[in-house]
Amino acid sequence: MHNLDFSSWHNLLVTMIGLSLITLIGVGIRLLMMVVIQQRRERMNRQINERLRTLIAAYRTLGGSFTGNLAVDPRHRRELRSVPDGDTPDSLPDSADTGGMAGSDRARRIRDAVEAALSDIMLLGTEEHVRLAERAARELVAGQLVHTHDLVVSLRSFIRRALDLDPIPSDLAIPMQGPTRTQGTGGRNKEDGKKEGTGNAGGGGGGMQSGGDMAAMGDTGMNAHESPSAH
Repeated sequence: MHNLDFSSWHNLLVTMIGLSLITLIGVGIRLLMMVVIQQRRERMNRQINERLRTLIAAYRTLGGSFTGNLAVDPRHRRELRSVPDGDTPDSLPDSADTGGMAGSDRARRIRDAVEAALSDIMLLGTEEHVRLAERAARELVAGQLVHTHDLVVSLRSFIRRALDLDPIPSDLAIPMQGPTRTQGTGGRNKEDGKKEGTGNAGGGGGGMQSGGDMAAMGDTGMNAHESPSAH
């Protein structure tokens, strides 16, 4: 303020220009800082949203069932071929206990989905999630039955806190949760096969009709050549 000079129009003009430049520089720095902070905040929000989306999908995969067999069968088809009929390890479920799912295509799809969900949790989960997922993965590698209920409870609590939801009341007795039972695509393949079969049948009918037309044209030509000799 002591350097401001209003004694003449020239000094007043210089002073106003100087104040304008200082104001513009300050506003520009402030706008730049706001843009940088906004971009960083948007990037963090995208990361949080992607993380929550992935963990919610993993929660649905690992805890989408409340009834039936809630354990993951780690066996592969090659392991089932090496096991004699009627010889089932003690640590693995029998077909009668799992509704015929042991070693079936549905059990294989459930195991693959659980493995993918565990991989996502190891990438984006908290330390507690990673430890529980690592333990489940080791049990799968060891060929043991895997129950995902503890991991599902931990995911559920974390997701509710991240979404600012109230915790689940402690007086509720939520049943044990297990992996989601995936649906097969056998019906769709059968329908596609029927459609393809219908199309082939239609093509065959068209070929037969074309062959009949050609035969009729041949008979007409032969009759035309024979008619002069008849006279």
